[in-house]
Amino acid sequence: MKIHIKNGRLIDPAKGIDAQADLFIAAGRIAAVGAAPEGFAANRVIDATGRVVCPGLVDLSARLREPGFEYKATLESEMAAAAAGGVTSLACPPDTDPPLDEPGLVEMLKHRARHPSFAHVYPVGALTLGLAGERLTEMAELYEAGCVAFGQAQAPVVDTLVLMRAMQYAATFDFPVWLQAQDPFLGKEGVAHDGEVATRLGLPGIPVSAETIALSAILQLARDTGVRIHITRISSAAALEMIVAARASGIAATCDVSINHLHLSDADIGYFNPHARLAPPLRDGRDREALRRGLAAGAINALCSDHAPVDDDAKQAPFGEAAPGATGLELLLPLTLKWAGEMKLPLGQALARITCDAARVLGLSAGTLAAGAVADVCIFDPRGSFRVTRESLRSQGKNTPFLGQELPGRVCCTLIEGHVAFENGRQG
Repeated sequence: MKIHIKNGRLIDPAKGIDAQADLFIAAGRIAAVGAAPEGFAANRVIDATGRVVCPGLVDLSARLREPGFEYKATLESEMAAAAAGGVTSLACPPDTDPPLDEPGLVEMLKHRARHPSFAHVYPVGALTLGLAGERLTEMAELYEAGCVAFGQAQAPVVDTLVLMRAMQYAATFDFPVWLQAQDPFLGKEGVAHDGEVATRLGLPGIPVSAETIALSAILQLARDTGVRIHITRISSAAALEMIVAARASGIAATCDVSINHLHLSDADIGYFNPHARLAPPLRDGRDREALRRGLAAGAINALCSDHAPVDDDAKQAPFGEAAPGATGLELLLPLTLKWAGEMKLPLGQALARITCDAARVLGLSAGTLAAGAVADVCIFDPRGSFRVTRESLRSQGKNTPFLGQELPGRVCCTLIEGHVAFENGRQG
């Protein structure tokens, strides 16, 4: 299939391109940018007048809920959401049921995800068996099965000796380790940021020190073992300062932040809004502003959706009993555009955080429209809008603090390996 995308504003942050230019696709790859290759005859022409043509989005955290949690979401529903959101590559955490701790489970997930309209799936394998934090998985075998990194999702490794051994194993093979920093004891029973809002509402709190104490141990062990460490979904200014300092001292450390923590604070809990029950919890406004500035400056490497669909029964419980998490695949682009507008950032700089910068964290060659690259493309209307409603979300999870909001940007077309996976409301 040969496709000609014409008249669009082509933005490729990886190549520093932001210009009116045509894009030519053949055999699932970018054939040329600007001028058509000699003898090129398109089977289809897509007019992108007034729209932005950019690399397909790369999401560093999207729970697909398979295997084991199909009552929350299915692979089909979440892949439809990804395509509708312009997401063409995604990493999925290992906290499925059973966890991704055996090669067969990883191979099954990769096999199920082989479909022309499905985003590329990059599993993060379990660091320890059953995510129990006691015995190491066979990381080399999991890597061969398709895992790109190893982590614990939100399950802690309490035994620091086990964590050190896991990092040593990973460092031996140069496998990245992805960890969320939260001390299991300081965070025990907590459901919200330990601040004025939690005190007023009578909610048990999770202090910032729950993040920084755990992060201190992770960074020290990373220094000792030489492992490549990625800190997922940081939530506080203090954590960001620690990561910046660690990086300056020579530790190979990267980090990301979720779209929720980029826009919301603990004040958005309101009167016990269960959609604002997240893990890690929403911090105060000063933390949020520090994260926004850190992402703009590049101190935070990438922005992710932290997509976590939850069934209605689990989300509509009282705040302290509600399951944490928010759906986000379809909101990644609109909330990135909202942040860019509020921060007055160039569009290319903002898009980099969800394309080439995120791909770099994953160790992928994705996130670019360079000639020869896989033709993963997102076409969106920057002047359009997306109203977040239960009906407009294709994800099976309807849980998000942004319900009812009108957000900037509307995905018009998503191509995955040159195949039109989504277009103007139709799935490929």
